[in-house]
Order: sequence, then structure tokens, then C-alpha cells
Amino acid sequence: MAGNPLRVTVWNENVHETTEPEVAERYPEGMHGAIADGLVEHLGDGVEVTTATLAEPEHGLTEQRLASTDVLTWWGHAAHEQVADEVVDRVQRHVLSGMGLVVLHSGHLSKVFQRLMGTTCTLAWRNADDRELVWTVDPTHPITEGVPHPIIIPAQEMYGEHFDIPAPDELIFVSSFSGGEVFRSGCTFRRGNGTVFYFSPGDQEYPVYHHPDVRRVIANGAAWVAPRGERALPELRNRPLGWFE
Repeated sequence: MAGNPLRVTVWNENVHETTEPEVAERYPEGMHGAIADGLVEHLGDGVEVTTATLAEPEHGLTEQRLASTDVLTWWGHAAHEQVADEVVDRVQRHVLSGMGLVVLHSGHLSKVFQRLMGTTCTLAWRNADDRELVWTVDPTHPITEGVPHPIIIPAQEMYGEHFDIPAPDELIFVSSFSGGEVFRSGCTFRRGNGTVFYFSPGDQEYPVYHHPDVRRVIANGAAWVAPRGERALPELRNRPLGWFE
């Protein structure tokens, strides 16, 4: 990995952009295009970004594609159930083997995230142009580098507690909303040899993926969850008696 560009695949179901003109106007290159642009903006020559969408064969996530991906970002909302189980199995295996995963916004209900969390991943929500403040609770974490405290998002969908996820390995951001709700909006989880970063800001009805600070967090997150060695599934190993003598 040292000296090589970080290989990121940005996955987006790309349903809203192809069926809702106002979303297509907001994201003319799709949300995946905006997310990809943000990665290049902040990581520059240190990243190689490609995109994949639901409509592609195998959703663009073939075995070969995932094997050559260091970090996968995931955005889904309207078509979670259309993601093939064999692709979910494949993504899970690659995460357990060390591929990094960044799950964004409504990807919390994706098959991939639910599988890795082992919970429903449900939450409270309201779509009413709420202001969101994203507060840093772990300023020493590399994902927070260059990020203001708080990030101010003028209009956004509200996500609130209770968020049915396992206790995060690291809680990095919490959000507060104009209705008084709070939400664990930036969390990390270790699964096998891989790392998952969940970051909630970013709905199709708001230009959040054009927000410079949101783009910075996603870029920082992608860099941080990247594999740190050779990728392989954890192994069951039998030690013979007397191995320590």
C-alpha cells in the first residue's frame, strides 16, 4: 500500500437521480459523482476513484472489482432490497478480509450495513429542513482533521436516537437538530480485519455532498479505513500442546 494511490470505489444506487428531476438537477453527476469529486478534491493524487451503481451487472461490484478496491463507499435508500444477496455476501467477505467501508446517510438500512452490524440499524427521522450541527466528540481522531467544530449544515433530514446499532468502537461525531434531537452521526466499527465508518449527513433532497466540510470528513474517513496490510480473512488456528515451551 505504501506509495500507491488509495483505490476507492464510490457506490450509489443512483435511483433518485434517474427518476426525480429535482435530484438530478441538484446532483447532475449523481451523488456518487459529487462524493467522488470530494475525494479527489481532498486526497488529490493520493487517490484513484471509480464509481459503480445498482443498475450495472452485479451492481458494479464484481469479485475482481472488489479485490482491486481498498475502500468502498456506500449510499442507498430507495432500493435496498434490490441489492443481490450474493453481492452482499461478497462485500461482507472483502470487509472481513480488510477492505475499508464508508457507509453514508440512509445506507444505515442497507443489507451490507445491517449484515455487518447484526442489528436492525433503525432510527428516528423527520424531513423538515432541519439545521444540523455536527459536533466533534473525539478531536484527536484523524477523521476530524481540518473539520470545524461544529459543522453547520443549514438544511438536512433529521436523524435521531434511538439508533439501533452496536456500541461503536469509536464515537467521533454527534449531531444536534433544530427539533432538539441528537444522533450518533459519526461512528467506527472493526469487523474482522476491516474497518467501517458510518457518517450520516447527506440526503438526496439537500445539496449536502457539495458541502466542503462534509466532503472533508468523507475523504478523511476513506483514508482512515484503508487496509493497513495484506488482505485476508481471520483464520482459526489450532496450537499444539507445548507450543510455548
